[in-house]
Amino acid sequence: MKTRHLLMAGLVAALPVALPTLSFAKADTAGKTSMPDPTSAATLDFTRVFASPALNGPSPRQVRISPDGRYLTLLRNRPDDRERYDLWGYDRKGGEWRMLVDSLSLGTGRELSEAEKMQRERQRIGDLKGIVDYAWNEDSASLLVPLDGDLFLAGLDGKVTRLTDDEGDELNPALSPSGTYVSYVRDGRLLVGKTGRGQKAVTPQETSETVHWGEAEFVAQEEMARLTGYWWAPDEAHIAVERYDEAPVGVVQRAAIGAEGTKIYAQRYPAAGTPNVLVSLHVMKPDGSGRVEVDLGADPDIYIARVNWSRDGKTLYVQRQNRAQDRLDMLAVDPATGASQVLFTETAAEGGWTNLSDSYRFLKDGSLVWWSERSGFGHLYRFKDGAWTALTSGNWEVSSLVGVDEAKGRVIFTGTRDDVLAPQVYAIDLENPGAPERLTELEWANSAVASQDASTLVISRSSPDQPTQSYIADGTGARLAWVEENKLDAEHPYTPYLASHREPSFGTVKAEDGSDLHWMMITPELKPGKTYPVFFEHYGGPHVQTVSKDWLGARPQAIVDKGFIYFRLDNRGSAHRGVEFEKQIREAMGTVEVADQKAGAQYLKTLDFVDPDKIVTYGWSYGGYMTLKMLEADQGLYAAGISGAPVTKWELYDTHYTERYMGDPRQVPEAYAASAAIEDAPKIADPLLLIHGMADDNVVFENSTALAAKLQNEAKPFEMMFYPGHTHSVGGPKISVHVWNTIFDFLERHGITGED
Repeated sequence: MKTRHLLMAGLVAALPVALPTLSFAKADTAGKTSMPDPTSAATLDFTRVFASPALNGPSPRQVRISPDGRYLTLLRNRPDDRERYDLWGYDRKGGEWRMLVDSLSLGTGRELSEAEKMQRERQRIGDLKGIVDYAWNEDSASLLVPLDGDLFLAGLDGKVTRLTDDEGDELNPALSPSGTYVSYVRDGRLLVGKTGRGQKAVTPQETSETVHWGEAEFVAQEEMARLTGYWWAPDEAHIAVERYDEAPVGVVQRAAIGAEGTKIYAQRYPAAGTPNVLVSLHVMKPDGSGRVEVDLGADPDIYIARVNWSRDGKTLYVQRQNRAQDRLDMLAVDPATGASQVLFTETAAEGGWTNLSDSYRFLKDGSLVWWSERSGFGHLYRFKDGAWTALTSGNWEVSSLVGVDEAKGRVIFTGTRDDVLAPQVYAIDLENPGAPERLTELEWANSAVASQDASTLVISRSSPDQPTQSYIADGTGARLAWVEENKLDAEHPYTPYLASHREPSFGTVKAEDGSDLHWMMITPELKPGKTYPVFFEHYGGPHVQTVSKDWLGARPQAIVDKGFIYFRLDNRGSAHRGVEFEKQIREAMGTVEVADQKAGAQYLKTLDFVDPDKIVTYGWSYGGYMTLKMLEADQGLYAAGISGAPVTKWELYDTHYTERYMGDPRQVPEAYAASAAIEDAPKIADPLLLIHGMADDNVVFENSTALAAKLQNEAKPFEMMFYPGHTHSVGGPKISVHVWNTIFDFLERHGITGED
């Protein structure tokens, strides 16, 4: 509910690309941009919030460092089109930025295949244009760039070579580690060939269209953050390739209702309690010969969670998760025979589940740095010679393993040791771990990526009064130069709105079990004796944190400019608070989260500047489900509710997500019955607006139509706005404006405004 490879072949032409330069901002000594002092305040509206240039300033994506550490590359959006991205590079020696690939000059604009559209939907980038991903070649001299359904090889010398020029799918393209081969998936088969030559299928021609090679199945993409189905060995001698057969999976006749017609897709959708795909893993040579099947164990009903090669290519590591998701086995596989053995096992806490993570690294000496929640909080451990050593510990969480500098024996990670609302970047000694060394400043919420050897970092940070900045740092965190200073100066697009910018306040309320629930609030400039309506936005689902000390963007400020108080609260079940805090939603969705959000609403009603009769609740996806459950549970507590793309019956949602938290409906039907939002929908007595994309293949449209039918059959009034052609993420420069104007028009019709 939500959270990447590339490539292909066929040398056609060499295309030069213009390489304009940008001035590269230098680091200042204060470390924080100074706020201009505008003399007049402009009021934000939703038209400006979603227009170009983006009010957040430049929003670079996919920041990466070349394997040799010399170059920094990223995708930069255009000032006149916030959704279009081009590839830019920075030479650390020359100190110069260059556009490496101009998406407008090079792209054709042709429509993507349905398969690629769905992959982008899994990544929540379906509204982006131009270049959305790329990959460095190991020689640090060129990059693989997919664009408009074709593949290009971009050199740092300014030359771009087209690798493909056809109408076929080129899914999951990748360069082999040394750049010898190009590989991609087409029509359910993996194709491989030498770079610059034609690629050939190296997996069998299957007789059934339900069989796929080299792809990740739906739940792997949507719920496990695994977007590929094949993995090159570092020496290019082998490829591990997933094969899955979705014949057992139930078919959903999904209607993608568009503005000018309806397309019907027979989508294989593994709903909770129904069969998953049949999955297997195979190892083969690059030409497809010598194929062996990996022994994944006797139980066929498992998930392939992660696949990695050892640094020397002699061992394949497979993370095998059971269907119940309370056990995760690390398998060590002999690539020559496919034989496997269990290296170690992670077992969930009683009443919990095993969260998957990408925070692990296999080291040159054969040891492993590994993230685990075995202590009750997510921490790093080292597995060496069959023994475990804790690298971090305490009642806080490591949120991400950034990298391991093996030469200096340093582990770089982000975590919440100092503040759960403001992650910091830390380092520890690999051999003698002690108290983590903080590399970033406390007043910022930070994240980071590292070079291959972790000697160079790119740190991104923001605060409630500063949009995201990013800078190059050395392994100690010392800033070397800005990547994007994003300074709030006279030229910044947000500057006209600074005078009315309001910073959030933070606090806690107590849950029924005594837990501290963090909240965030932004108020208009409060006038004595005046009370204000509240726009109470929530998500509420697991694995997500919504309250943090970072830049929130322009939309909350636009809501405040309408005279509303903007409020968020993280309930039990949310992320980064430890296993006991998160697992309370197990087989109990729609209970503790609803109670905690109620505690937030009751707290708001005690504030003398809040209008207690005008607290509006809003959420999307799981948040949309929460809106329904909150209105059902506490009639009259909220003045109105907006439910976007809600799950209304958990049996309609997919296996991996739903069963992780709710169990199997065939075993605990009573838990599913209690969690549903449809049967109790007639209890809703407050105004309700229901919103959904009519081509949603994630939370399928049936969730909302079932709810609408229930309310209509009970003669219960409500309003709805459905969006033809839009999937789970209903958005875009114009559509987003329509969505948010619809919401506030709905509130105004019910007398909920911020006006006197």
